[in-house]
Amino acid sequence: MQANFQAFLFDLNGTIIDDMGYHIQAWHKIINDLGKPLTYEQTKVECYGKNGEVLERVFPGRFTQEEKDAIGIAKETRYQQEFRPHLKLIDGLDVFFEKAKESGIKMAIGSAAIMYNVDFVLDGLNIRHYFDAIVSADDVQYSKPHPETFLKCAEQLNIPAEKCIVFEDALKGVEAAKNAGMPSVVLTTMHHAEEFEVYKNDIIAFGKDYTSIKLELPVMA
Repeated sequence: MQANFQAFLFDLNGTIIDDMGYHIQAWHKIINDLGKPLTYEQTKVECYGKNGEVLERVFPGRFTQEEKDAIGIAKETRYQQEFRPHLKLIDGLDVFFEKAKESGIKMAIGSAAIMYNVDFVLDGLNIRHYFDAIVSADDVQYSKPHPETFLKCAEQLNIPAEKCIVFEDALKGVEAAKNAGMPSVVLTTMHHAEEFEVYKNDIIAFGKDYTSIKLELPVMA
């Protein structure tokens, strides 16, 4: 593709780190402990959006907002304890970040994770310096597939939406990028490429990691 873009907007979980299985395991344990016998695959289907939204989908009307917040923190604490020994960038992303930075590409995080988890990743891997903007679940009213997350990233970067490329691993994330008028690069960490067929015209590349993603970067003047 032609190098006419100016910003990379990264989802976090499953896109910067390969951790979605740990999130699903944590939710699976908590949801079953709360009395809902979901299988792992059923839990996987529900794992998108804010923590409170997950709980509302699975337990409609059962919990107050304060209870949802407390359960969400318990879930994230469990996730972090389990995943911390495995915390690392997806293969090739360290080089990808450096090349993007050298090419003058602005970068942002656009995630449905709360800042508690964003901080866990950015500080745990010492990569905060790569990003000019961070939009988390705490910063938006509407979750993906609503475009608010990615549009806020573009606004904070002062880059037009059509000049941004979104890096995602989830169907709801690709839909959010489409709704924002942005093309996507998909990491196949949790889903197969075939699952994104409905978005084939909105996706410019697939890759199992960043060693297999080839983008023509602009040359700095």
